[in-house]
Amino acid sequence: MTPQQILALLVSVSFGAGVNVYATVATLGILQRTQWVDLPPQLDLLGSWWVIGISTVMFAIEFFADKVPFFDLVWNALHTFVRVPVAAVIAWAATPDLGPEWQWAATVVSGGIALLAHGGKLAVRSAVTASPEPASNIALSLTEDAFAIFITWFATTHPYIAAAIVLTLLVITVLLIRWVFRALRRAFSGRPRPSPSLGTSG
Repeated sequence: MTPQQILALLVSVSFGAGVNVYATVATLGILQRTQWVDLPPQLDLLGSWWVIGISTVMFAIEFFADKVPFFDLVWNALHTFVRVPVAAVIAWAATPDLGPEWQWAATVVSGGIALLAHGGKLAVRSAVTASPEPASNIALSLTEDAFAIFITWFATTHPYIAAAIVLTLLVITVLLIRWVFRALRRAFSGRPRPSPSLGTSG
């Protein structure tokens, strides 16, 4: 892969890691192991059966844990300390040939993308989990799982298109986070939503 393709790939992989790090790592590992994609040599470890096996097992655990209302919030909050560092480490390992400045920049940006994706997921989950029925939470979790796998695979074949998709999603994520936080603040403050004036009769 060219340096430009590697950077575009990292944009998508970082976003995928922020949504579901185990699905992302397992997908990358399987693609590397089956020689579907030729990743930088520094990422050969991802194709190890140990890495694939552990990430697949953890993905299976998260598959169920992430679909239990309220417990999913605790699970996702704790994974702030997993998803962001893993995205940063992958970026660092993938970019030593680009020089120290680009390597540091790629690492920081990748960590930031993962943090934003993770924050968006946590914010939306905070709003959806409040719903009394579990169907919406399960459907959202399934969509996240599928998207993390899809965007990781798609980025290995169409890195620039995948990066463009992710950049668009980052903008949407920022807007969603702002909307959810405002809605939650309004709900917990107990302030009623402003209603239009009906005027006075007579």
